[in-house]
Amino acid sequence: MLLADGPPQVRVFRRGEVDKYMLLLFSSLQNYIAMVPTEPEHRVMPYDRATLADYLEQNIGVLESVWFDVAGPYSMQADPADVLEALRLRAE
Repeated sequence: MLLADGPPQVRVFRRGEVDKYMLLLFSSLQNYIAMVPTEPEHRVMPYDRATLADYLEQNIGVLESVWFDVAGPYSMQADPADVLEALRLRAE
């Protein structure tokens, strides 16, 4: 998640001119840098389970997918509703 001047913001991407966006999540700063190596600043902020679930609940209608470490080497893609459901699971 990228920080800009002002309040924290989530950075999303989209393919071409499609209406929906992709949320890209990264397991480390290094994996984020691999995705956008030419950016002048790589500022990130970790999100906890509750904050990410809240973000997905508020934006699920505009997200087409959630990608994990899209720059590899082991990238994964999931439906936003599936990610939200997984975040809501409680260990028994």
